[in-house]
Amino acid sequence: MKVAPLLVTGANGFIGSVLVRRLASQGHQVRAAVRAESTSVPHAAQCVSLGELSGETDWSAALVGVTTVFHCAARAHVLRESAADPMAEFRRVNAAATLGLAKQALAAGVKRLVFLSSIGVLGAETFERPFTAQDVPMPDSPYAVSKWEAEQGLNSLAGSSGLEVVIVRPPLVYGPGARGNIARMMRWLRRGVPLPFGAIDNRRSFVGVDNLVDFLIMSATHPAAANQVLLVSDGEDVSTPDLLRRIGDAAGTPARLFPVPASLLRLGARALGLRDMAQRLCGSLQVDMTSSCQLLGWVPPLSLDTGLRQTAEYFRREARI
Repeated sequence: MKVAPLLVTGANGFIGSVLVRRLASQGHQVRAAVRAESTSVPHAAQCVSLGELSGETDWSAALVGVTTVFHCAARAHVLRESAADPMAEFRRVNAAATLGLAKQALAAGVKRLVFLSSIGVLGAETFERPFTAQDVPMPDSPYAVSKWEAEQGLNSLAGSSGLEVVIVRPPLVYGPGARGNIARMMRWLRRGVPLPFGAIDNRRSFVGVDNLVDFLIMSATHPAAANQVLLVSDGEDVSTPDLLRRIGDAAGTPARLFPVPASLLRLGARALGLRDMAQRLCGSLQVDMTSSCQLLGWVPPLSLDTGLRQTAEYFRREARI
């Protein structure tokens, strides 16, 4: 009996590449969807190049014989924005291309589409309590708005068809090969930079890439996941100072922290055009994934400390910090 291939979009990205490797190790035939023709994806049985993503993208070659799609491709946070209209670009890739894929997937006979969204759909900070899947979305960035628009379109399509959609909203994802704040923190600690975060009293949720991939695979196979919105994390919330100390322990470079009031840090960051970075370092963003774990019977395979240790080992091995 021929086994249907699984389609992973964004297969050469940070999360997609780990997902492809894990699926292949479990014996699945993986078809990797990428943008550039010259891109190769280790462990994928086949690569299909699509070019730049939009609502007009032709997914037909990627969808032949597929019953399950993992949609990881996205336009993510851009550090040096060059687009004349960033919101339009985010919508083109994250909303229009996603809905185009879903409609063509439905026509091709796909049974389930797992959409990698973002906790940012619910907002950038939590205050009195963690986010839950039942909270009213309040996206406050072009990226988050485009993800929310994609979610709405997918829910509408699922409600009027036989396509099962699973929406997964992770917080910041870290792991070997990650870029962004975790890599930046490791670089700071490796260089022995004194950091002014000793007085920060916040709580943030994170998810290691291996935990996220494990959750995505379960979301694709568990009957109860169909047409659900699921939150995921490592299951442990930490403050910025605690996170820095744990990263320091994992990297063998103790954190050098000194206290500066969060209000002053936010004020200085705003003056330097670094409001979003200050928000992530000083503010709280907690995820309550209780309902996801109960629904799927899922437990994170790796602890936060184990994930940070693997990440530190990778960056040290690759001399990236």
